[in-house]
Parts: sequence; structure tokens; C-alpha cells
Amino acid sequence: MSTIPVIKPTDIGQKGLWIAFGVLLLWFVSLAFLLQYPIDFRDPLVYVFVLLQMHLYTGVFITAHDSIHGVVAPHNKRLNYWVGFLSASLFAFNNYKQLSSKHHLHHRYAATPDDPDYHGGYPNFFLWFFAFAKEYVSVVQVLLMAVTYNILKLWFPWENLVVFWMIPAVLSTFQLFYFGTYLPHRGEHINPPLNARSQSLNHVKAFLSCYFFGYHLEHHAYPYLPWWQLPKARERMEEMKHTS
Repeated sequence: MSTIPVIKPTDIGQKGLWIAFGVLLLWFVSLAFLLQYPIDFRDPLVYVFVLLQMHLYTGVFITAHDSIHGVVAPHNKRLNYWVGFLSASLFAFNNYKQLSSKHHLHHRYAATPDDPDYHGGYPNFFLWFFAFAKEYVSVVQVLLMAVTYNILKLWFPWENLVVFWMIPAVLSTFQLFYFGTYLPHRGEHINPPLNARSQSLNHVKAFLSCYFFGYHLEHHAYPYLPWWQLPKARERMEEMKHTS
């Protein structure tokens, strides 16, 4: 682990909070607009909007994830908790406390049998995803989603709810799993105890794929960095690799 450069946490002030609120606001405004958007599957914008909403959903989860690490509002633990709770709830009613507990176990025991996210016996993407979903999706979540769907259906067309609310959430779950769990942790690792790898250095690709969460080695090495500081960490790691 001597090749890992030292990156100390910095005082981010209110920046993490503003970024979190920005992501949540964009998600809400986009969804409010799309739930009234006329659906015509010959309209290419429908597909663009599905992908946009998927990306914003991923941002909502990443906000909950950063709250778990205490970097949304580091100077206000109560506010940090409630932003995380709200973000996790908006993402298909995830249980924030359970999510936090399991995510910390993931960092402590990354890619080992004690890691709740890791399923070494399932190298196949879909088998691993199914095991992952069983670990995190609960009956309560499904029931709450069903109740919410039927309430929202009183005000919005069911087609819009399916296309712009439900489908993006499912696609975002696959996106988060693929770039944040499957690619970084599959196969053998040579860097214990981090047991993670990163995608190639390309900030545009990394942001569009999963809010820089694909810079996963850096996230495990520096869990105190918010998602928007991971690019600098990735650059430092790449510089260290070429100079060592």
C-alpha cells in the first residue's frame, strides 16, 4: 500500500450541502416536468429524458452515500443525517440506517466473505446482481413503492410514472451496481485491504457513468472525500503510478 499517496481531508464548508441540494432539486424539477410530458415513443426526447432521469436518480443515491460518509454536511451531523435519510428514501425508500451499516461493513471487509456487497461465488453479472438485490431490497420497500405509485396515479398518467419514475430507478440501480460494485470488485485483487480497482482516467466518462464512483480505488483509499473530489484523487494516484 506504499503506492497510495497521502491525501488529507480538506474543510469543504457548505459546498457539499449546496451540491447535495442541487442534485436533489434537479431530480425533483426534472421529475415534476416529466410526469406531465406527453409520451410518444416515436419522440427521441422520451429516451433522452429516461437516461437523464436515470442519471439524476444515481445522483440522489450518491448523495445518500456521501451522507453515510459524513461529507454532505460535515459540520452538522444532524443535517447530514437528514439529507442522507431523505436521499435514501427518495431512491425507492431505501432504509438509510441499514444502508449505512452495510456500507461501512463493505469498506471494512471489501471483497471478502464478510462484505455484504461481495458475492465471490457469483462471477456472473446477473447472478451477483440478484444476490445483491436480495441483500438490500425489502418487502417494505416494494409495498411503499406500490402505495406511492397508486397515490401518484391519482394526479399523473400511469404511463409517465412507469417511464419516468419507475424505469429510471431500475436502470439507475443497474448503473450503480455495475460501476460501483461489479467492475471495481470482481475477480482477484492485488491491493488488500482496499480490494478495489478504478476505471481509466477520463473525467467525462467517469462522471457520466456514475458520478466518479468508478474511481473506486480512490474512494476506498479516501472514503472521507466527497464524490466531486475523487477526480483530483484519481489524478494523484495516476501521477504516483507513473513516477514510482
